[in-house]
Amino acid sequence: MDFVNLPLLLVSALVFISVLAGLFSVRIGFSFLLVFLLAGILAGEDGPGGLRFNDLTLSFWVGNVALAIILLDGGLRTAISTFRTGLRPAALLATLGVLVTAVLTALAAMVLLGLPWHTALLLGAIVGSTDAAAVFALLTRAGVTLNERVAATLEIESGVNDPMAVYLTLGFIMLATGAAMPQPDPVQAGANAALWMLGKAFVQQFGWGALVGLGSGWALAYLLPHVARRDAGGGILALLLCAAGLGVFASTGLLGGSGFLAVYLFGLVVANRASAAVAPALAAMDGYAWLAQAGMFLLLGLLVTPSTMLPTLGPALGVALVLIFVARPLAVWLCLWPWRFTRNETWFISWVGLRGAVPIVLALFPLLAGVPRAIDLFNVAFVVVLISLLLQGSTIGVMARRLGVDMPDPADESQVRAVFGDFALDPAIAVGSVCAFYGLPAPQQAQRTVADWLADELGRPAVAGDRVRLGAALFIVRKLSGRRITAVGLSLEESAEADV
Repeated sequence: MDFVNLPLLLVSALVFISVLAGLFSVRIGFSFLLVFLLAGILAGEDGPGGLRFNDLTLSFWVGNVALAIILLDGGLRTAISTFRTGLRPAALLATLGVLVTAVLTALAAMVLLGLPWHTALLLGAIVGSTDAAAVFALLTRAGVTLNERVAATLEIESGVNDPMAVYLTLGFIMLATGAAMPQPDPVQAGANAALWMLGKAFVQQFGWGALVGLGSGWALAYLLPHVARRDAGGGILALLLCAAGLGVFASTGLLGGSGFLAVYLFGLVVANRASAAVAPALAAMDGYAWLAQAGMFLLLGLLVTPSTMLPTLGPALGVALVLIFVARPLAVWLCLWPWRFTRNETWFISWVGLRGAVPIVLALFPLLAGVPRAIDLFNVAFVVVLISLLLQGSTIGVMARRLGVDMPDPADESQVRAVFGDFALDPAIAVGSVCAFYGLPAPQQAQRTVADWLADELGRPAVAGDRVRLGAALFIVRKLSGRRITAVGLSLEESAEADV
């Protein structure tokens, strides 16, 4: 039994030590996921562990299963109200934003790595999407509560941008490997074939992903309450959800669709149409998601051989910095401009473009497809993830507080006053009466209520923390019921700055 016991002992010890190290590392701002990744590297060929592991197929399989479970868990925890608040800006970030990020990163890769344009675009697609699990694990542990607009946008973007990255990766692999249909002109044939296949793949990926995800979600939402009434515990329900989610992921893939999109939408529909039945399973699902993340990052760490990265380390660092400080911010500003996000909100969303397991898993695609310089793409993707987790992952809480996008603890009166103002106003009072009392310039239509005037001035769906300046005062949204403002704060500090 040594062939069972020895590997089991090594794996369990590695996970146990990684979890302990992760608990302590979080105190200084490091990501749990970074610890798992480093543990895998240390146990690997170039580390003290000296374990040789180069099974790309197993890594690819484990990575996809783990991502499916993580996205399922994310969908189960996304409320429809959150989805409505952030859907439009997040959808733009998850499609156009990923494309813009990929193109700008590709330009850096062409200059720094000397890659041909199609291979550079492939690298941009690989590192183009953000990681939902990494972002929200860090936000939770950093004790940050974001305002609803920022939280919803980040959550939905991270949950639905993987399909676009997968689609672009597969498309650019076709270009890099010279996929073509037989026509008289080989160059024109290749271009026509690539465009045709890209268009067809786009429709299949997103069409089948949405159709299967939503349809299967409705079906299980109907079945789940009947199962829950049979005294099924949370663990059993979580197992049922995982099995169904993996089935949705696999069947969508067999149809040529995006399993990532399907499993996220599946979880979203089930959780919101059968919330009472899903609630007991969430604790167990959290455990499954963490197990998936730990296993995936440990395995990917084992797969990496740091000594092979040295020739491309400098250029890879350059690509990572361009992605973090140029490509991501430009893509976010472009996509969020129509939705009137504040400057600080846009900067924060730009900074929380955290890269996680998805780029490393996507970097396995070119290796399996035999793309030229595929090992360089894998090494650069790994460096990008490492730098992102170190630089962005360790500063999310600090940036949220400095940019003022975090909500105060209701029990801390000084924080509440700092964010929501010193005075509470009746939202039904006329704004002109408030201006007359405090000596403020009266706006047009001064007979309107404070709540209606504030909503019009914002010009977008309000969230708690939104503010509008009028003369020397700030009117601040304190509470909402649905989309209706039900409590308003007022700050008269001359130094206060409106962030609209």
